[in-house]
Amino acid sequence: MPPRKKLRELLARPGLTIMPGAYDALSARLIEAEGYEALVAGGYAGIGSMLAQADMGQSNVRDYADHYARICNAVQIPVYADADTGFGGVHNIREMVRAFEAAGVAGLFIGDQTFPNRCGYLPGKQIVPVEQMLARIKAALDARRDPDLLIAARTDACGVEGLDAAIERCQLFMEAGADMAMPMGIDAIDDIKRVLREVKSPHMANISQAAGPKHRSLAELEAAGVSAVIFPSATLFAAAQAVRHVLRALKRDNGLANVGDDLLPLDDYYALVGLKDLMAREERYDQEAATLRRGRAAAE
Repeated sequence: MPPRKKLRELLARPGLTIMPGAYDALSARLIEAEGYEALVAGGYAGIGSMLAQADMGQSNVRDYADHYARICNAVQIPVYADADTGFGGVHNIREMVRAFEAAGVAGLFIGDQTFPNRCGYLPGKQIVPVEQMLARIKAALDARRDPDLLIAARTDACGVEGLDAAIERCQLFMEAGADMAMPMGIDAIDDIKRVLREVKSPHMANISQAAGPKHRSLAELEAAGVSAVIFPSATLFAAAQAVRHVLRALKRDNGLANVGDDLLPLDDYYALVGLKDLMAREERYDQEAATLRRGRAAAE
């Protein structure tokens, strides 16, 4: 099944779909190899991996499109991508949708913060008037070429104006034609249940390291009727911690003898990155070239 149709199926089926976050192509490949059916590529992890900076909206649409293209090219499962605020006005949003669609994303979400966007869990965020966000949604819907590309509308209104405002915005987003509404910062189970009652949309919960400790079990989310849960930054934090651990051991022990178990075995790495297939492809091309050359020589 094509990834875009697959993402829509995952959100529509009963039960909870778990979507870890990829910060680059290799982490995406690991997610797929572990059997997950879809992944999210968020701006928080993207900025961390591309620039080693906190997510304050300092990247641009072309950097993100290239970043997402590498992730999509590494896997067959659906990639759900962060589009920040669309990177400008409605004309910028049109270009963003076309670029992300060409990159291969299965879905994307646009937020209602002011430009530039910042991580929704950081202080200082502001949201645009709802009419401006509705224009963003309309521009995104008009720009997509593939009707299966999922376009979601995110609001950070809960942290600025409260839960009632977030729900009202989500209702308007769905009326405007968005495929899904994403109210961010709504973490309590009772609040999630209210959103599910009042907003006719699949609900995607967000468990981000940026939010600090949030003790919501997956069983609770599934029982509430949540369609999917994303862990957008878990792999980024895991990778940073693992690299730091090995580097500190290397300096402390003057070698890697004490961290051998923390390193991916060489054969596992080569299997992950497809070395056998790459070498077989080289050999096939060499053989085909040699056959062609012998044929030409025999004809002469």
